[in-house]
Amino acid sequence: MKKIYLIILLFAGFCFSADAQAKQGTDGNVPVKYLKYYPNPATSNINFEFVGKYDNTYTLSIINFIGRKIYENKNIPSRLNVELSDFFRGIYVYQLRNRNGEIVESGKFQVVK
Repeated sequence: MKKIYLIILLFAGFCFSADAQAKQGTDGNVPVKYLKYYPNPATSNINFEFVGKYDNTYTLSIINFIGRKIYENKNIPSRLNVELSDFFRGIYVYQLRNRNGEIVESGKFQVVK
């Protein structure tokens, strides 16, 4: 019986360790967050707001679950409100790109109607 508990504890510790490493950057540091977005899940609007380094040359793209770009805004302001009236219900991915076109942050949000 003690062996079973030991195996469960070891497995739980391994899972926690792997999850913590997955949330860190490749060099072991916590990745930089540029944006916060709310509400999630969203119904009619979603707000994007810079919390980190802001540069007006960033581009924000929103992609649906099929991989089609639904929305793109170049040179975004520090606060952006996106109206979701033309969005269908589902999961969407956002990508924040710098002036060189490199993705500096991505995330996902849900639209419920």
